[in-house]
Amino acid sequence: MQVMQFTLLKKDTCSNARLGLLETDHGKIETPIFMPVGTVGSVKGVYHRDLKEDIKAQIILGNTYHLYLRPGLDILEKAGGLHKYISWDRPILTDSGGFQVFSLAQSRKLTDEGCVFRSHIDGSRHIFTPENNMDTQRRIGADIVMALDECCPGDADRKYAAKSLKLTQRWLERCICRFDETEPLYGYHQALFPIVQGCVYPDLRREAAEHVASFDREGYAIGGLAVGEPTEKMYEMLEVLHPVLPQDKPRYLMGVGTPANLLEAIERGVDMFDCVMPTRNGRNSMIFTSEGKIHLRNLKWADDFSPLDPNGTSFVDRKYTKAYVRHLFIAGEMLAAQIATEHNLAFYLNLVEQARAHIAAGDFKAWKDVTVKKLDTKL
Repeated sequence: MQVMQFTLLKKDTCSNARLGLLETDHGKIETPIFMPVGTVGSVKGVYHRDLKEDIKAQIILGNTYHLYLRPGLDILEKAGGLHKYISWDRPILTDSGGFQVFSLAQSRKLTDEGCVFRSHIDGSRHIFTPENNMDTQRRIGADIVMALDECCPGDADRKYAAKSLKLTQRWLERCICRFDETEPLYGYHQALFPIVQGCVYPDLRREAAEHVASFDREGYAIGGLAVGEPTEKMYEMLEVLHPVLPQDKPRYLMGVGTPANLLEAIERGVDMFDCVMPTRNGRNSMIFTSEGKIHLRNLKWADDFSPLDPNGTSFVDRKYTKAYVRHLFIAGEMLAAQIATEHNLAFYLNLVEQARAHIAAGDFKAWKDVTVKKLDTKL
């Protein structure tokens, strides 16, 4: 069992983009990286074989809230942890479940002790405290776990944001204390990432970054962005955080975002991403391509026999046409959602792979500026 290692391999000369290598007991992760979301232990509609071989996922994400409720911690522990339960031998990251809990605005209550909430499944009452949340993530067994925090709304006023940050900081100190006094259950190392909050207020973000950096953990997460604030505010907050967060540790921007968001955030020093957008949008017939976004239900694709993305690298790009996949969506065939999901995930993973290549080549900034304009185009 080894401590998680992060090696910063190269910095871009014209931006804050970084090339890195994150080493865990379940394998190496090249950064910048995108992590497909496997909320309940499954990336919806995608076989593990395809995640590895076609999509080239190096790490996936699970959700503590959902896994805690179903199948439950006893089942996961009996199975030997989430890796064995879902037959996935590469790294896993779990969020704390805080975002899901706090989104249940009518069914939860925040206190200094923790967050009381009701299950969306059966209405049963539960509580996440910093201590039991760390115990929960130990039992789930992810390689990287998140501290419990409050996800402050993007449009919160400064008074609320400051109060929320203080609560997150108090919870973080308790999370770290509990995490450090416990041990992994399944024979491999787990790393705890604190989360930087502070809404859209630069002074609060700096305070939050200084606070988390003082604990010298193996990586740091950035939360509370892409939650209703203008996109430019998100980029501004990343620029505020870059000089404050330790340069030799990975930075994970939670729940972000569009392909253009990823590239803009990479330019501002972010290393890790997750988002439901490629899977959710895929299930709803929207795909991302190298030339822009396509809504496959539109009639214009009915007789378009070109590949989903002529520049795509996945099996589904080589195999299926826009016309065929559109037909599947119109017919209500579940294969449509599977194909579109696999395409979108492969597109995201290929996009960060290209970003890594351009950082290594020293021309990331120029490539990114051209690419972002194409990604935002609606075809």
